[in-house]
Amino acid sequence: MRIGVFDSGAGGLSVVKSLIESKYFDKIIYYGDTARVPYGIKDKNTIIRYSLEALEFFNNFDIDLLITACNTVSAYALDDMNQQSKYPVIGVIKSGVMAVEKHNIKKDEPILIIATRATIASNQYQTALRELGYNNITAIQTGLFVPMVEEGIFDGEVLDATMRYYFKDISTPSALILGCTHFPLISNSLSNYFNNSPTLIHSGEAIVNYLEEGYSLKQRKDKPELKIFASENVLGLRKIAKIWLSS
Repeated sequence: MRIGVFDSGAGGLSVVKSLIESKYFDKIIYYGDTARVPYGIKDKNTIIRYSLEALEFFNNFDIDLLITACNTVSAYALDDMNQQSKYPVIGVIKSGVMAVEKHNIKKDEPILIIATRATIASNQYQTALRELGYNNITAIQTGLFVPMVEEGIFDGEVLDATMRYYFKDISTPSALILGCTHFPLISNSLSNYFNNSPTLIHSGEAIVNYLEEGYSLKQRKDKPELKIFASENVLGLRKIAKIWLSS
């Protein structure tokens, strides 16, 4: 199977890492819209327009499936992309919600969702969790984490101060949904902040589990061929990929 992965920037590489480690795919085409990152502060119509333009990019390749690794795109543009696509387009929100059930989080246990402003405002995670009977949900926008990850800040004083700012009124949750693909890069720091107590829901791991259930996948001996493209500074994105994918 040949698969495409679309993200607003570098964050989707955390999903690519999980896809590579699964060894289910022959080829992975990654496209980051680095010229217009982040999407999480943009309005719905702009997000949809950018996402459909990305879909046109992937039409240049022979792929079987496209993953929108960006949670903001998954929240706002998934239906529009599927209407215009020649292949299935899968988002990361549904798989993330399903992962909460897989980890046997009880219905009344506290769940914390952290994501960009647009993803939180969409209420996609909150609504899907409530439909499954979860009733103790807190969702906060933590957009400052995105540029920190882009700058390679995965721990340290600046990140610690930002976590204290965002989480000062938040009790330790049973599950912490990383509702942005940048956030797995700071997962150790997030876990440490909450005394390593919460179950972390990671988009990459969740989407692999989702694909395992929905598709007839067979593991290969070799890792897939990975090609990385960007709307701006592709060399910079490939440099980031070399660091992130080897960590």
